Amino acid sequence: MHDYTNTTALVTGASKGLGEAYARELASRSAHLILVARSADALHALADEIRATHAVRVDVIAADLADRQSPQRVLDAVDGLGLDVDLLVNNAGMGAVGPFLGRPLAPNLQSVDVNVTALVGLVHLLGARMVARGHGGIVNIASTAAFQPMPYQASYAATKAFVLSFTEAVAEEVRGTGVRVMAAHPGATATGFFDRTTASMNPRFTDSPADVAVRTLDDFARGRAVSFPGRASQRVGVWVPRVLPRTTVTRVTGALNRRLGFRDVSDRDPAAAPGR
Repeated sequence: MHDYTNTTALVTGASKGLGEAYARELASRSAHLILVARSADALHALADEIRATHAVRVDVIAADLADRQSPQRVLDAVDGLGLDVDLLVNNAGMGAVGPFLGRPLAPNLQSVDVNVTALVGLVHLLGARMVARGHGGIVNIASTAAFQPMPYQASYAATKAFVLSFTEAVAEEVRGTGVRVMAAHPGATATGFFDRTTASMNPRFTDSPADVAVRTLDDFARGRAVSFPGRASQRVGVWVPRVLPRTTVTRVTGALNRRLGFRDVSDRDPAAAPGR
């Protein structure tokens, strides 16, 4: 079993939602933290609260991961703190909702930069150091959306499919080096993902961020190569696309998302894209 005590974990997207839950759960397991997100104020407030509750060190790095220079800037900030990262939790994510051709392009491109480019950059920069030291861990937060095309969430699901494939490949490359790489695939989670839009999720079918964080970290501690930290029904849903023809899966998923209102979604805050 992996022991988180006195390790240093860097968590991206840590200011709210699932990232905040990972930070709190890691602190409860006596891990020191480096919290990364855009909002410095939210990060400092969380850091103060965690320090008051747990006897761990908490550092804050404010960075916009949609900026393609951000992975290097995060690494430089880590070096400035004089720390080594033992565990990287690539949680930051965002996605556009609605018909791809009928909605603004910018949120789709931002989701690629955050979900793919920043994740790849951090894995490359921090993972190389872990391999050189002969120990470390990386948890990339993908999604059950990774396993099928999703009309009306086209770019989001595609970025998560990338994370799935990329994580599996890198995990094999570093096998035997002392570094472990795991993908986590939560399903619908109550993170406020749709807060800035008219879309919504039924709370009866969503998991709590705290529960997802506990299950993810338990799975990593047990040495698992993949984690499905949501309820059992969400895991079953991942296997269905592997049996049915791809076109059938896409049409079924599109029909479901139309029923959920994703085809007619609009922004409550047009200046902001949904984020996790």
